[in-house]
Order: sequence, then C-alpha cells, then structure tokens
Amino acid sequence: SCSAFVLFLDRSASAFVRLLSAMRHFQFFQHAYPHGVATLQYPQGAVTQHSLGFVCPTPTLDVGSVGSTQPVQRQPIVAAGSQSPAIIPRQQAPSIQHSWCDAGIAVRPPNVRTAKDPQPVPEEALKLLKLGNARYVAGTPQAVSTDAGMRKALFDHGQAPYAAIVGCADSRCPVDTVFDARPGDLFVLRNAGNTCTHAEGSIVGSLEFCVAHLKSSLILVMGHTKCGAIHAATKAYLDGQEGVDAAPASSALEGLLSGLGSVAHQAASDLDKSANAQAIAEHAIEVNVFNTINFLLQFSQVIRTKVQQGEVQIHGGIYDIETGAVRFLGRSPKEAAFLSSQMGMPPTMSGASGNGLLMRGMHGVRTAADCSVNPKDALKLLQAGNQRFASGSPLAGRTNLNMRKALVDFGQAPHATIIGCADSRCPIESIFDAMPGELFVLRNAGNTCTHAEGSMVGSLEFSIGPLKSKLILVLGHTKCGAVHGATKMYLDTKRSTERGSALEALLHDLGCVAQDAQAQLARGASADEIAERAIKVNVFHTMNFLLKFSKIVREKVRDGEIELHGGIYDLTTGCVEFLGQSPLQAEVLESRTCLPPSIAVASGNVSRGMHGIRTSADE
Repeated sequence: SCSAFVLFLDRSASAFVRLLSAMRHFQFFQHAYPHGVATLQYPQGAVTQHSLGFVCPTPTLDVGSVGSTQPVQRQPIVAAGSQSPAIIPRQQAPSIQHSWCDAGIAVRPPNVRTAKDPQPVPEEALKLLKLGNARYVAGTPQAVSTDAGMRKALFDHGQAPYAAIVGCADSRCPVDTVFDARPGDLFVLRNAGNTCTHAEGSIVGSLEFCVAHLKSSLILVMGHTKCGAIHAATKAYLDGQEGVDAAPASSALEGLLSGLGSVAHQAASDLDKSANAQAIAEHAIEVNVFNTINFLLQFSQVIRTKVQQGEVQIHGGIYDIETGAVRFLGRSPKEAAFLSSQMGMPPTMSGASGNGLLMRGMHGVRTAADCSVNPKDALKLLQAGNQRFASGSPLAGRTNLNMRKALVDFGQAPHATIIGCADSRCPIESIFDAMPGELFVLRNAGNTCTHAEGSMVGSLEFSIGPLKSKLILVLGHTKCGAVHGATKMYLDTKRSTERGSALEALLHDLGCVAQDAQAQLARGASADEIAERAIKVNVFHTMNFLLKFSKIVREKVRDGEIELHGGIYDLTTGCVEFLGQSPLQAEVLESRTCLPPSIAVASGNVSRGMHGIRTSADE
C-alpha cells in the first residue's frame, strides 16, 4: 500500500502524535526535525482538515504523496470501524501545512520516488535540495540504506527525479550524497568542470530528456571550490597572457582546458588587475556555473520553453568541499536575454565542431545581447571559418526577418575587425564563413592606412571601444594589384615623383613597402618576387601604423584585452596564412603618439615622432 505524510510546524506536534497513536487503526513513526516537527507515516490514507478539527481517514482513501501542492481537503471521513468521523479538536492540534515543503521543512517519502509520484514545483524541488544538503552538513543523513522493495519499485514504476544536477566529476563531490538523496531523487550529469564545453550535445540532450520526459522541474548547475579543471584552465590562460606560447592541444584534456579559457578570461576581466591567479580561478568557478546555465538556455528550445512557462527553473550553486555546504547562486543574471534565443540545438549538433564552434549568437546571428568572445577564441573562429570556406563546406546560412530584426533591436557585437583589400576576389565574410553581425570590415586597395589613416584608425577605435571587438586582423592577399603596382612604380628607374592622380599618389606612397621587401631579398630578385614579399611587409606595416598612431589600440593590446594579428589570403587555395603579431610590436607599443599624421596636421597637433621627439625610429 501507498503511504503519505503530514507535516506539522509546532512544538505541540508530539502531543498530537501521542493522541493519534492511541488509535489502533494506524501506525505512526515519529522523527525529529528542526523546530520540533514530526513526520507521520500512514500505511493507507492521510489526515485531512475538517471545519471542527483534523480527520483521520479510512484506509481506503486515495493517498497523497511527497511533492503534492494541493490544499488539504475539508471533508469529514469516518474512521475504520466507526460510524462517525474521528475528529481531533483544533485546539489540540497545530495547523497542517498545505505544501509538503512549506516553511523550509520538507518531508522525505518512506520509500523512493517513482513515476507514480507527482512532481514538486521548482520552488519545492529547490527546498528539497537545500534541506538535503543541510542534513548532510549536520551529519544527520536520512538516505542511509535501500532495500529490495525500493529497487523493485523503481524497476516497476520508472523514475521521476525532482531535479537534475550538472556537477563536476571530482571524487570529492558525490552529488547524491551532498544532497542526502535516495535512488530516484536526482538525475545527475557529471564531467570535469561541470561544463558543456566539448560535451554540449550529451549534456543538453540529456537535460531535455529529463525535463521533457521525466518532468523534472529543477536544473542545478553546481561547481565546487578548488576545482582542478578551472584552476588548470586559468593557469593556461594566464601563461598565455604572459607570452608563454601555448602548443596546439595534443590530448583531449588539453582541448578541454583550452575550451575553458574564455571562462578564465571573463573572470580576469571582472576583477581588479591586481588579482592573483588564485583569486581569478576561484571567481572563474562561479563564472563557469553561469556560463553553463547560459549555454543551456541559448542552445535548447526545449529547456527555454519550459523555463518560460514556469515549469522549470535553472539555478546555480557552488559546493564547498571543506564545509560540505552548497552556496545557492540563484538564476543567471542574463536569463531574460538568453530566453529570447532562437537556437534550437548546440552548435556541434548543427554542423560545427571542435575549434570550429561557430558562435552564431542566441538569435542566430551575433548581437550585443551575446557574450563577448576573447581574442584567442575570436582567432579560432576565423581559422575554423576559413577552413570551412576553403574545403567547400560553409555553414553560414541564409538570414531571415527575425535575425535582421535582432541585429536592429540589440545592436552589433562583432567578434573581430578585419582590414582587408577592396579586391573583388577577396569577399571577407565569405572567406571566413561569417554571418551578418560577426565581422566589422574595413577595405581599401592595398589594405593600408596610407591616405586613409584617419578613417581606418578612427573606425578601429570604434570597433574595439563601443562594439568591444577583441581581435583585429590585417589581411593581405596574393597577387595584390595595388602592391604589385606600387612595386613596379618603385622599380621603374624612370618613375616620376609627380603624382597626377589619387591612384598614382597611393602607389607612390606604398613604395616604402616595396623598398623594404627588396632589402629583405637576395640581390637580383625579380619584380614578382619583390611584390609578393611586399604583400607580407605591407601587412606588418599597417599593423605597426595602427599601434604607433592609436593610443586606444596600444593600451588595449598592452593590457591583453585585444590582439592584433596579420594574415595573407591565397587567391588560388582559398586558405588564409595567419602571420601572428608584428615582430616590432613590443617596440611600437612604446609610442606616445595619439593621432594619425593627417589628423594631427589638420588639428594643428603635428606629430613629433613616436616618442614625442623625432628619432631614427621614426619614418
């Protein structure tokens, strides 16, 4: 037979228990709870409320169970073997709570939860977790044993966990034990770092099964103090910031830690610059919890719908491995924004994978409502996008009205800014398989700042300032007509210094690039060889110009907030050769110049050289 419990919240409950115990038709088992609460077990039936008091029902009454939120029915019921109701006067009994979890007290079922039991609402499921953890911390667990009857009930009736937990695989964090849970209570997913990184399809799909088919009403993402995965990811990130070159991932573990780098980056950005590695790592644990919550909301239509309808709540928590207590963090501060996402499934399940994870944004395109992408991840996105383009397997699909409306409503948040050539054979968005909203693109003949310095530098400062782009890529390309033309003009011994057109002026001023390229090659190099070398020289020349004449760019590069890289697009293969940072970056970062020359002259603020005075380091 089934069993039900009634909860009393008064120290006089013990007297009530003794009174009812005198009736031989029922068996009672009293347990000590906080605030003097007693739990009553009935083989059949439940206590109901009557206008005169509390009625003991007959054994044939349908039984309620833990998780029910229905109010106690007001009806007289005749006790077994009697012709009149067995009524307990109100003055002799405390109030009966209408919810199994009211006032912070939860009642544990006598057996195990199965699919025959109703599910608690999210608020009550959260209380069950909190109370279970409180018992664990106090050293008074109740889930100490199981028996054959419990296991048979789970086998016969199926599971109905009231909560799903995304936790860490750390052996010091046994999730079921931490919440004093019995078999059937919790649906548990665990991996190193309690993250969706490199496990997104498995985690999201499993949670959709839990909330849609098992009807669980609560998801808790739980990190823990001293998390080895987060501390290692933070160390790898900080080493990279200090100039320690990170080798490509050679194991799955290294790939996992690399994927958690964005969490460390965000944690470091949140804290004061004086924060040490330990402080950053501990903060990253909380950042990671909310990062996982946001990922679930962003990439699961099933979960979003359940949350929007109030059927499911997603909370965060951090387990302290020293005290045993869980600090409950509540919902994500960005929940409302991510609930407007239109993404139906994780990126790897829709075609992107590995470092090619394509962050399309919660609306199908990147907008200002999406999280920023750190420089290294932005570079990976460009590299992965170019690989897809070159292999003929692009993912960038069509845009629709909702995507365009999202870009209007939320604004842009490009993860990278590209300075490219105007050449029609070099469509930047296509080369990097990018959707609208992902790239901030500047183009002119020769991908140069020559005669466009004010426009280029000012535009870049806008992209890395208000738009918060984290990566600048200066992209040249093979067979560049502008650079070949400038090289030819430079090599032409009969060239004239007269500039009869804007084009001639542009090519003439690119002559210094050809000159530097010729100096790098062996004597007798052909014009084509010099021109192809000049394409690379020109890329670095433009990068150095940006650093030299923009204080904003210099400061953000110096602080590690953004990175400035170069690249060359091969017209034949479709592949981009990524050149990295300028060899002269450290030297040019010492510049004190704040404005490009043309703007300085126009404003009467003529440049005195990168150090405030002219030296041989100046052009």
